[in-house]
Amino acid sequence: MHSPRRTELLAAGAAAVSVVLWASAFVSIRSAGDAYSPGALALGRLLAGVLTLGVICLVRREGWPPRSSWRGIAVSGVLWFGFYMVVLNWGEREVDAGTAALVVNVGPLLIALLGARFLGDGLPPRLLAGMAVSFAGAAVVGLSMSSGGGSSPLGVVLCLLAAVGYAGGVVAQKPALGTASALQVTTFGCLTGAVVCLPFAGQLAQEVAHAPASATLNMVYLGVFPTALAFTTWAYALARTTAGRMGATTYAVPALVVLMSWLALDEVPGPLTLAGGALCLAGVAVSRSRKRARRPAAGNGPTGQVHAEAPPGVPSTPDGTPPGRTEV
Repeated sequence: MHSPRRTELLAAGAAAVSVVLWASAFVSIRSAGDAYSPGALALGRLLAGVLTLGVICLVRREGWPPRSSWRGIAVSGVLWFGFYMVVLNWGEREVDAGTAALVVNVGPLLIALLGARFLGDGLPPRLLAGMAVSFAGAAVVGLSMSSGGGSSPLGVVLCLLAAVGYAGGVVAQKPALGTASALQVTTFGCLTGAVVCLPFAGQLAQEVAHAPASATLNMVYLGVFPTALAFTTWAYALARTTAGRMGATTYAVPALVVLMSWLALDEVPGPLTLAGGALCLAGVAVSRSRKRARRPAAGNGPTGQVHAEAPPGVPSTPDGTPPGRTEV
C-alpha cells in the first residue's frame, strides 16, 4: 500500500497527464473537424478508444465491473463520453474558439457545486478562490481569442450543454470508482458512449472514405490518447481526491491549448492571452493547495504525531490517513 504522500503525488501526476492530453485534443479536433461531422468524429474517436481499452483489459484480464458501479458508469458514459463529445464538436462549429472555451469552462464550477450537493465534497475557501482566479483567466483567454464576429446563440447553448454534460458525468463517475477500477470505469464508460453515438455510424462510413489521411489519423489519436489514456488517468486521480479539486485542475487546459496552438499551428498568442493563461495556472495552484497541519505543542498526545486528514468523501484508515489504491 502506498503512503498517503505518494498516493497524492501519483494522483497529481495522473491528473497532469489527463490535462496535457485533453489540451492536445483541441488542436486535433480542429484538424479533423473539417473532414468529419460532429457525430461521426465523436463515434470514430470512441471506437478507437474502445478498441484500445479492450486490448488493455484483455492483457490485464480485467473482468466486469461490480454491479454496484454500473449505474455510475452508464450515466457518465451517456453524459460525458457520448453527449458531451457530440455537443461540444457541434458547438465549436457555431461559435469561435474563444467563446467556446469561455462557456465550456463553466463545467468545473458546476462540478464543485454538484459534488458538494450529491457527494458531500464540501467547498473549501481555497478551492473556491482558486476556481474564481482560474475562471477569470479562462474568460481573459476566451475574450482575447474571440474573433469578434458574433457568436451563434445556438452555439453558446450547445457549449453550455456540453459543460453540463461534462459536470454531470464526472459527478456520476466518482461513486463508481469506489468499487470498480479506473480501467473498468473508463472502458465501459467509453463503450456506453460509443453505443449512444451509433446513430452516426452511417455518416462515419461515408466520411471516412473521403477524408484525408491526416484527418483520420487525428481521429484515431483522439481515441487512443485523449480518450483511452487520458480518461483512465483521470479516473485514477478522481478515485483519490474530490470531484471539485479534479474539476479545478482542468482550468490548466486553456493555458496549455494556447501553448500548443502556438507550437503546432503557429498561432502566436498576444499579451492578453498569455496573461489569461498565467491566471488559469495560478488558480489551479491555489485550488490544489492545502493548509499545513499545525504541530501540537510538546507533550500534547502520547506520541506528538500529526496525522494527515483524508480528503472529503474518502474513508480514513485507523491511523487517520487516506487509504492508497494500487489498481490502474
